[in-house]
Amino acid sequence: MVGEAAQKIALGAEETIRVLEANLDDMNPQIFGYFLDKALAAGALDVFAASVQMKKSRPGMLVTVLCKPADEQKFQEMLFAETTTLGVRSHTAERRILPRAWETVATRFGNVRVKVARLDGIVRQASPEFDDCRKLAEEQNVPLQQVMDEAMRKWSQQS
Repeated sequence: MVGEAAQKIALGAEETIRVLEANLDDMNPQIFGYFLDKALAAGALDVFAASVQMKKSRPGMLVTVLCKPADEQKFQEMLFAETTTLGVRSHTAERRILPRAWETVATRFGNVRVKVARLDGIVRQASPEFDDCRKLAEEQNVPLQQVMDEAMRKWSQQS
């Protein structure tokens, strides 16, 4: 064959991850928040749950942990120790992530970090860091949304 390779668009870093899943239908839902915090602190890439209808018409939740392949055993053990699951499914997935950078903006409430994701130099997503905004809103007794809006307005002006 003769021809030219098509130009590949740079869509960010590609990586292989492990996806761990467990169905839970007999656990106090309050425990999930504890598990989520603990898993994220231990290095999980993401942790989330979705409501599902399970056998015998029981309501339950599907817990998903995204992690690096080297961390799979650690998170399987954590799922067994911290939840009521009797089994964990796992599979490999490929994901592509946009490069991100933190940019700090000065607002009348204080400094707020803004996470900015770009694709080929074009901003695709920008969002103020929730924890920064929450802290400032609590310290100054102003609505959280007001702090978030001002942070984005300031970021837009300087970009």
